This record gives sequence, C-alpha cells and structure tokens, in this order.
Amino acid sequence: MFGKAVLTAAITALVGAACSAAPAITASITQRVHPVLIRNDHNELLELNLDVKVAGAVSLESVTCALDAGGRQNVEALQLLSTGEKRVFAPGVAFGAPASPAAEFSFQGDQQLREGANVFWLSARLKPDANLSGRIAATCKSVMTSVGRITPEGINKSVSRRIGVALRKHGDDGVHTYRIPALSISPKGTLLTVYDMRRRMSRDLQEDIDIGLSRSTDGGQMWQPPRVIMDMGEYGGLPQELNGCSDPGIVVDRKTGEIFVFAVWMNGKPGKHQWRDDGSEPGFEIGKSAQMMMVRSRDDGLAWSKPENLTRKLKRPEWWLIAPSPQTGINLADGTLVMPVEGRDEKGVAFATIMHSKDHGATWTLGAPAFSGGNECQAAQLGDGSIMLNIRNRADFRAVYVTKDLGRTWRAHETSGNTLIEPGCNGSLYRVSNQPLLLFANPHSNTGRTHHTIQVSRDDGRTWPENLHLLLDEGKGRGYPSMVQVDAEHIGIVYEGSRADLTFEKISLTELLAGNPGQRGTKHE
Repeated sequence: MFGKAVLTAAITALVGAACSAAPAITASITQRVHPVLIRNDHNELLELNLDVKVAGAVSLESVTCALDAGGRQNVEALQLLSTGEKRVFAPGVAFGAPASPAAEFSFQGDQQLREGANVFWLSARLKPDANLSGRIAATCKSVMTSVGRITPEGINKSVSRRIGVALRKHGDDGVHTYRIPALSISPKGTLLTVYDMRRRMSRDLQEDIDIGLSRSTDGGQMWQPPRVIMDMGEYGGLPQELNGCSDPGIVVDRKTGEIFVFAVWMNGKPGKHQWRDDGSEPGFEIGKSAQMMMVRSRDDGLAWSKPENLTRKLKRPEWWLIAPSPQTGINLADGTLVMPVEGRDEKGVAFATIMHSKDHGATWTLGAPAFSGGNECQAAQLGDGSIMLNIRNRADFRAVYVTKDLGRTWRAHETSGNTLIEPGCNGSLYRVSNQPLLLFANPHSNTGRTHHTIQVSRDDGRTWPENLHLLLDEGKGRGYPSMVQVDAEHIGIVYEGSRADLTFEKISLTELLAGNPGQRGTKHE
C-alpha cells in the first residue's frame, strides 16, 4: 500500500508528466450581491470551488483570504465552511479553526478532496454594533493543496457588501415565519415595522397569524423585541388558527403623532383564502366576509388600542372584500392622511384604491377603484399635488394610476403597464421629502422574486434610468419591500430577501444617486 505522501507525489508526477496543460486542480471564486446581516450567525462572503481533475488522495491544506478595512472593523469572526459538491450556502462543516478579522488570514487543515467539485464558503459573523453605513469586501488569495499552491480565478472581482440587520428570522421567538412588512417613522424618529407573525407555518390566511411590531429608536441599528399589536384570540369560540390577522398597513399622523395600523381578519373558513373563491363573501357578517380592522397608538407605538372594525364603514355590501394594502400611508401638506387599500368588487375581481382621513383618523373615506385586476399598492404624492398609486399587476408590468381628487376619479399614468417590471409581488413607492426624487423598490424580474432593487426617478415617475437602479440582493426571497426616509440623508428599507425573513437596510441618498455599475439592477426575464 502506498502511504499518503507517496501517493500524492505519484499523482503530482503523473499530472506534471502527462497533463501539463491541464492542472490536477483548479480554483475559482464566485461572489453574489446580497447584504451581510447583523444577527445572522453565518453570512456568505464568497464561494470557493475547488475542481479536482484526477482521482486519488488530493487534500486541502490551507486557504488564505483577505479582508478590507470595513470588514476588519465590522466582522466579529470568520469561518471556512464546506458543503461538499453542493453550491448552496449552508452552515456546513468547518475547515480549520475560526479566524479573527485581519487584512490577511488563513484557515489550516487537512481535508481530502473528492474528484470533481468541492465547494467552500467564507462566512462572517458581524459585530452587534456593525456600522449600517459600512461595507465589507473579501477575497481568496491562494489555496494550498497536497499537489501545490493555486491562485483562484476571480480573485480581483470582489463584491463590496452592504451591512444590514436580520430584523426577523425564521423561528425567532417560536414563530415559524415573519412576512409582509410595512415600515414607517414617527415624529420622534422611531422606526416602526409591522408584519405578519405566522406562528405555525408560512402560509396566508386562513392560519394562526398575529400582527407584530418592531421599534427602533436609533435609526435602525438596534431593534426592540417584537410586540403583538393585533390578535383576535379565539373569537367566536374558534381556535387561533381560525382567527388570523394578516397584511398590515401603517400610517403615522405627522401632526398628532398618532399611529394607525390596519389589517384583514378572517374568522372561520378553514383552508380558505380571502382572495380566492368564497374565502371572503359579499356583505358584512363576521365568519363570512373578511373584516378590515384597525388599532392605534398615541404613545409612539408602546401601547395599542383594542381592534376596531371598519368593515361596515368602508365596504360596499356587494363587494366581496375590503382590506388594507400591506404598505405605508402618507400625509398630505394639509394634514390629510392617505392609506392604500385593496379589495374585491361585486364580481370578485381584485381592485386597488386609497382611503383618506381629514380629521386625524376619526373617520375614513374610501375612493373609487383605480384599477381592476391588481390589488397590493402604494401611494405617493407627486410634485403637482396629485397622488400616484403604483399597483401589483397580473401582467409583466406594474399598473400606475393618478388621482387629483383623493380617489374619486383616476387616470392611467403614461408608464402604466409598460415601464416597471415585476414578477407579481408587492412593491414600495416613496417620495423623498427634501429632494425631487421618487423611489420604487421591488424584485426586479419577470420570472421570480429575485434581484431586489431600488430605482430612482427624477421626473415624478415618468422615467426610471437604468444607471439609477441599485441592486440590494440578487438572491431569491419573498419580496414585499417597504421604504421610509430615516433622516435627511438616508432611506430605510425592510424587505423579504434571501438572507432573512425580514431584512433592514439603511441606504444613503448619495449612494442611490451616485451610480454603482458593479451592483446595478438589470432586467431579468
């Protein structure tokens, strides 16, 4: 029997003599655009693929990597993880001991490599106080194997990764899945994110779902533990899974500070869905028609009222459903509150519109349907005072409608159905307060909820230049972004990306406007 050293030498000699043009092993680096997140134990920085061309005892001895200054300041620990031949990032098996952040660091070990693909991942855990304005870039400089040293392909194609927060993760606090975020900010500067707490499984109503809230008083760096703000309990003697609340929308009165959160409640109807068939029915009866509920807070989101039922005040009896759009409402200059709304008409067809309040939320008036065939929507006020409604559509492009009379009448915008692509997902439209900018975020794809992107328009949404598309996360997620202005210089966004149920990022307006060719969003079909 050959010893390991003898066999390795034999392989090296064989490769050198017979395969000088085809090395025994090659190495390549792949880096993808996505954030690295505080609260995640593992964050992928790069994929290292070692492709072994010959059979035999070829082993990995060390991997040397480099980390930029931003990484050294914000990373707590690094690991090299193996997932065998699988090119899917996972905790995996560690190669060598964890490393501390440094300009250059190595992982030492002795791992036999299989013939074919051997996939490794450089993974980072961030400091709890990692700078949300910071960036992290890493690369792999060299690989030492039993048959020699290799310089990986792609060494100079490093991705500078934005830092974010894993606001909510699968399994946090015993909740199966967190979904459908809506983000706002109070006059005191408190960030408020509301969302579905899907307790048993990741499915829509009807299920055991409560409305949760997370607060941040420091611009999104730290978030308080979630609190339940809407839970219909066991109403009517039915279990929690037959009393679910979902799809929260939020609006904050900038003059009074009062916060309003809306959601749709289903009672009974096991296995049904409010948007399909008789999951919700005409009329107002609890147990037949899904109900539109509201809670409010007058102390910056600390305490909340009991749920108030708005169904009879807003719904026409012939309609099948009225519900909040799961997004953020806006304030007009005169103090009018505007909240996006969705529903199903007398034929059961989905529609989108708005409702408004001129008395600080005491009463609400519903507009006429703006668009038939779409539902989830977001409102923003344009420079001329009109309100634009950007609507999820069944086609490949977003529907866009405009009203000058608070939703009594609507007209199609010139970009409706032809400009902003989508895969069938909620989106976020936001007007920046101190600059003539309109922002739009969604999964920028026609085929799936990938390539989560922010777009910028300088002309009230008539054009969205491709050089002002900022790609946040190219991976697959559930989408559903929601944006708000954190301060004069930053936008905050919560979205369902590829790295957590709910991801929060804080992005400077300077970055949005500067252009970044290495991380621009592109059309994906």
